[in-house]
Amino acid sequence: MSSITNPKRRQWLQGLGCSAVAGAALISAPSLAQSPNYRIVIVGGGFGGATAARYIKQRLPQAEVSLIEPHAHYYTCPFSNLYLGGLKTFDEIGHDFSNLEAQGIRIISDVATAVDTERKSVHLAKHAAVSYDKLLLAPGIDMKWNALEGYDEAASLRAPHAWKTGPQTQLLKKQLEAMPDGGLFILVAPENPFRCPPGPYERVSMIAHYFKQHKPRSKILILDAKDAFSKQALFQQGWEQHYGSMIEWVPFSQDGKVIRVDATQLQVETEFGTVHQADVLNVIPPQQAGAIAIQAGVTDNSGWAPIHASSFESQQVADVYVVGDASIASPMPKSGFSANAQAKIAATAMVNDLLGLDPVQAFYANTCYSLIAPQHGISVANAYVADETQVIETSGGVSPLDASAEFRQKEADYGAAWYKAITQDIWNSPLAKAQ
Repeated sequence: MSSITNPKRRQWLQGLGCSAVAGAALISAPSLAQSPNYRIVIVGGGFGGATAARYIKQRLPQAEVSLIEPHAHYYTCPFSNLYLGGLKTFDEIGHDFSNLEAQGIRIISDVATAVDTERKSVHLAKHAAVSYDKLLLAPGIDMKWNALEGYDEAASLRAPHAWKTGPQTQLLKKQLEAMPDGGLFILVAPENPFRCPPGPYERVSMIAHYFKQHKPRSKILILDAKDAFSKQALFQQGWEQHYGSMIEWVPFSQDGKVIRVDATQLQVETEFGTVHQADVLNVIPPQQAGAIAIQAGVTDNSGWAPIHASSFESQQVADVYVVGDASIASPMPKSGFSANAQAKIAATAMVNDLLGLDPVQAFYANTCYSLIAPQHGISVANAYVADETQVIETSGGVSPLDASAEFRQKEADYGAAWYKAITQDIWNSPLAKAQ
């Protein structure tokens, strides 16, 4: 899968067309239910939850669809690295729920605190419990505090993870802006699985771009708990091309695994006892499914939620579906595109089950664009099919090495177009345009 032009890549392009048409036909099918008024509750307003809410309401307009989301605005992890690099404003990656509300979806601004799976109700921090016939959980991730010695929630205020876009992301940007020229930025990358596998490496790319413009004597050190990462050859070629020796990557086998964090001193210690001193420290710790998924009993010992691959219904609790980062859907990565694709299939499965219709064949896709420099994009794309027990990759590939500047520019443009299209598909309400 080293080339965009290889046969497997061509098979993916052909297969994607078929699966995209099939998915569109399933989701856009006319409503078959005028009554009764089914109750469907969704927790989480991100790529998975907001998508599911929109497509369920479209397919089943008589249903009472409730979306529980504590924040008035959702800020996307995709393109948050461009904010750190100075290529996007914070509002440009923010979206509200007014468009979903206009479609008749009930938006509940609250925190889901518990799920009573016997009584089929979701308890909230401020409002009365909400009953459901079907429940979809899209809670994203939570950090495993103290899984990395010394790194708890308090430590993240000194050494931010910025792996949930919001105040942590803004804090990291302020720290980068305050860092002296010639300083050292350290990023601690976790073991798999975690949200957005290429994310840490796009992040250092965008920070390197910012340093090149404003702090050219600064350095970046990646301490990695892995010996390989997503799109590695493409990233490393791009780093050398644009940033020279500014970025150093230390893999697991060369003492890259951090075992201890001292956020007060901005120091980290690796397995072999090496201590590194940062000027700005970005620790991305081990992760697990969002807390409500754990409370609901849909996760296993891994901290993630096993699902039936053909519908994303929980393997452990009936009538509860889990999509996006919280689910176990390997080989699909934990990405925004994956969550969007999974939510559309889950929405179809939920509606068909309520209406007594036969299940459908599930097809999924994922495309992930990363930016190394403003005119230098790279991508990975895959297609999948599901049986009852697993997601199966059918085809895919990555951008070619040694591509022309024109090719890289097109990939950057495609990434921007993808972001615009998928956010319009889900929220259709970028804050920067609404103001």
